[in-house]
Amino acid sequence: SSDVCSSDLLGAVSEPVARMMAEGALEASNAHVAVAITGVAGPGGGTAMKPVGTVHIATARSNQALMHRSELFDGETRAEVQEMAVRSALQALRDRMV
Repeated sequence: SSDVCSSDLLGAVSEPVARMMAEGALEASNAHVAVAITGVAGPGGGTAMKPVGTVHIATARSNQALMHRSELFDGETRAEVQEMAVRSALQALRDRMV
């Protein structure tokens, strides 16, 4: 599919991958809502195009369009970036429930 081709070109830290993960989680479960996070938490692994702190979050809800947000968190440690990503993902889920 075009999404798979896009993810091959863009890598694991990308909008298409986050969307596919959320959609796959929803389809593989009895849940009505799902969330997926992919990113570079650090301390290494960042690039000029995807610096440490780059995160893609996608939410899927039954019978609704997938939603995506990208963030660039400025955490000083891996744990801080991860915590900020989880907080953002939980907020994205709350936003979907309204």
